[in-house]
Amino acid sequence: MGTNHSSETIILPLSAQRQRNLPASAAFGWLAKGWHDLWHSPGTSLAYGLAIFAISIAIIWGLFEFELDYILLPALAGFMVVGPFIAIGLYQKSRAIEKGKEPRLSRMFFVKSASGAQVWYTGAILCLLMLVWMRAAVIIYALFFGLRPFPGLDHVVAMLFMTPYGWAMLTVGTIVGGLFAAFSFAISIFAVPMLLDERTDAFTAMGLSISLVWNNLPVMLMWGAIVLVLFLLSAATGLLGLILVFPLIGHATWHSYRAIR
Repeated sequence: MGTNHSSETIILPLSAQRQRNLPASAAFGWLAKGWHDLWHSPGTSLAYGLAIFAISIAIIWGLFEFELDYILLPALAGFMVVGPFIAIGLYQKSRAIEKGKEPRLSRMFFVKSASGAQVWYTGAILCLLMLVWMRAAVIIYALFFGLRPFPGLDHVVAMLFMTPYGWAMLTVGTIVGGLFAAFSFAISIFAVPMLLDERTDAFTAMGLSISLVWNNLPVMLMWGAIVLVLFLLSAATGLLGLILVFPLIGHATWHSYRAIR
């Protein structure tokens, strides 16, 4: 009497399919791979970083020139919102290295994505998020200090750290800004590389990005902390550090996408 063996295909829940079980320390591996890509034809990555630095300085100069310095701090925080999109050229370089091709600066600045215009649609959404955050920051200031004119950067430290209203505003601003940063990070960190690499639409990519972040939370929290620390170090150098740090983060982000996707 024979025994019948039936083979069944086990379908895992969607959340389990997107759980990579990577340790938090894997984020440092992405950073190491990003460092390797940076120094593969380093002139291209450093030129990209230099362009980002120059544009950032030009924007800051414009804020002071048109007496909009009161939105400088929110604008610097907003840079974190659009960062994953403006690093698209660095993803392109890492992708080329992965395929054994020689990276070209022209292709980094004039990227052709597999999803066509969908990637630019995602970029527009991130820019809109940044503008909403900056408007929210101005409203938060007005809620605590009313119509009092901005005292200037030379007095802002005393205003924030030596008054009860300053501490309250910092608390509320940090919470609201953190929510904006977390949301923009979740929808874009994998969406932009995905749209570059695969043929899909913006909303599918952003939704999948959120799912991948949520289902791999420990390593993504570590990666977010690393990005934040490196950006703060760049800010401490008057943004000069962006020339090196921005390409490093961009290349490493590509490898985070490859590891998680």
